[in-house]
Amino acid sequence: MNLKDQYKVIEFPDFGDERGNLVVIEGEGIDIPFDIKRAFYIYGSDSTVVRGQHANKETEFLLVNVAGSSKVKVDNGKESTIIELNRPRMGLYLSNKLWKDMYDFSADSVLLVLASRHYDGKEYLRNYDEYIEYLKNEGLLNE
Repeated sequence: MNLKDQYKVIEFPDFGDERGNLVVIEGEGIDIPFDIKRAFYIYGSDSTVVRGQHANKETEFLLVNVAGSSKVKVDNGKESTIIELNRPRMGLYLSNKLWKDMYDFSADSVLLVLASRHYDGKEYLRNYDEYIEYLKNEGLLNE
C-alpha cells in the first residue's frame, strides 16, 4: 500500500471568537474515521527525545500538538515521510500497521493522541526488524 494512503493531515475548524479559540474533534467518521477509545498526551519531552518507536497491528491514531510543535516520522516498511505538527488545529491521522517516531519536541510541546482502541500491549510491534517481518507475514511487504 502507498504510504500516502495510510496517513492524512487534517485541518480542524476553529470556532473561536473574541473570547479565544475553540477546536472540536469528533470521532465516528465525523472528523476522524474511528470512535475514540483512549486519549493520552505527551509533554515535558525535549528536542533530543524520541517517543513512539513502534507500530500497532490494530489501533489507529490521531495526533495533535495542542501546544508547541513536534515532528512525526511515519514508515510503512517501504517508504517514510516526516510531518511537522505545529498548529493546534492540525491533526495527523495514522492508520494501523504504521511505524511511528515522534521527536524534535519544542519546549512547550503538548502532543495529544487519540486512539481507536484501549491499550493492549500484545498488539504493539516495538522492534523495527520484527515489524518488517510482521508486514511480510501479513503479505503487506514484498521481499
